[in-house]
Amino acid sequence: MKQTPIVLDEHREVAAQRATEIRRQLAEIEADQAALRSRRTELEKFLVAAPASTWPEAAAKARYLVGLLAQTAIARDPRRQKLIAGFLDDCVRLSAEQPAGTPLPEKGAAEPSGNGSASTGQRAQ
Repeated sequence: MKQTPIVLDEHREVAAQRATEIRRQLAEIEADQAALRSRRTELEKFLVAAPASTWPEAAAKARYLVGLLAQTAIARDPRRQKLIAGFLDDCVRLSAEQPAGTPLPEKGAAEPSGNGSASTGQRAQ
């Protein structure tokens, strides 16, 4: 003899059914948020593990940080929203223009300045 399971929701009042559905949805949302926090932590560990070696990698890190800023209360100001949107557009545009293998200058290495001379970033004493 095979018994069919009883669907308990059919025997509850509408209010109880609604409360049960709300609890189920909240549990799903909490699980999704926990998974998102875990993935974000893993991403941040990856981003911190080594410095960017190319301009597109540096832009990706900057986009991530600006995205975090955009979620804060300070970023709700319309002017800041325009600044953030413009910066993100610039990162995408400049990353596409920059060849993927173009390395970033080493820390402390000389970088060309606008007048053709090199600057080491160190102060003369």
